[in-house]
Amino acid sequence: MSHLNSRGARLALVAGHMAGMIDIAALPVWVGTLIGGFGFSPAMGGGLATIFLAGVVLSSVLLSPVFHRMPGRWMPTLGFTVAALAFLSLTRLEGFVPFAIAHAIAGFSVGLAISFVHGTMAHTANPHRIFAMGSLALGVFAVFFLGGAPGLIAKTAPTTLFFLFGGIMAFGALVTGLLFPAASENEDVIADKSAFDRRVWFVILGVMCMALIHAMIFSFAERIGAGRGFDVAQIQAALAISGLVAIAPSILATLLEKRLPPMAVAITGVSLQALVSLTLTRMGGYDIYVACLIAMPFIMLFSHTFVFGHLARIDPTGRANAATPAMIMTGSATGPLLGGILVQISGFPALGIAAALIALISITAFSLSCKGAKPGKEAQA
Repeated sequence: MSHLNSRGARLALVAGHMAGMIDIAALPVWVGTLIGGFGFSPAMGGGLATIFLAGVVLSSVLLSPVFHRMPGRWMPTLGFTVAALAFLSLTRLEGFVPFAIAHAIAGFSVGLAISFVHGTMAHTANPHRIFAMGSLALGVFAVFFLGGAPGLIAKTAPTTLFFLFGGIMAFGALVTGLLFPAASENEDVIADKSAFDRRVWFVILGVMCMALIHAMIFSFAERIGAGRGFDVAQIQAALAISGLVAIAPSILATLLEKRLPPMAVAITGVSLQALVSLTLTRMGGYDIYVACLIAMPFIMLFSHTFVFGHLARIDPTGRANAATPAMIMTGSATGPLLGGILVQISGFPALGIAAALIALISITAFSLSCKGAKPGKEAQA
């Protein structure tokens, strides 16, 4: 148990963010193992991952509105513990229905844990920096996970994936159980029961659109490369470089925190998302392919760090930040499905066009957020 702004609390929040968000980074290995290792069809394998993500979103949607009125000291520990047990149960289960139930339980539990982690981050002295630290930890761990997990699973058994997930969740439970901020500071119940003002809703919409664009484009990065005639080694090298470079935006966002206005960063970021999406889906050449794969996660991570800190300022209850899993994972769950439909109907260029249209919605939302402050609320921004 730690004070809110102590080193121990920061470690718990960073570890909680890493454990709760690793599923996003692990999706390629996860779905691939479900299909290639456990024998599920592509639809079933992808469906199980979607069931997990839907559980995260549902949990975040239900809990984030009441985050500021709930005692959250033990919530992350509870969520990670149940998630660990659900993942470990998958090492002994068989069949789609039992797998689906375990994935739903794991997803809801992870959503519980990470919602309280993100909501508590919003109450720290510097939400922008603590979120950047969490993203950096996630990026570093994801490089090792994606680099080592496939080979380990291939050498052992498909169930190794769920032993790894269970271990990560157990680690999250242990660290948050020991070091999550003390009740006296973390559970300071804020009396504000009013609805979000317009700025908050517009920012939430903008982030959801950014997450949708990223998931829709990046989930087809491998297929786009194959369609251009790049071999497996070239595609894997591009993805590996993308993962390594994705460590940098969190560091850069920390260094530039006081120098760039958050909404300008967000609008610029989503505009670049559209440009990169159109380039990736319409232009050939391996150099362009690699550059686009590097740019996509960089833009998302850099921009979202600024937006997270901005939300903590305009919504001091922490409710908006507690909804971060819902914002991000709604896009992660919807993007591959929408992208698949578009590719099937009209090919890869349709992805770029859709990304540009969604980007216009996001830009509009971020712009309206700058104009949508209620009278008397400016001091919070």
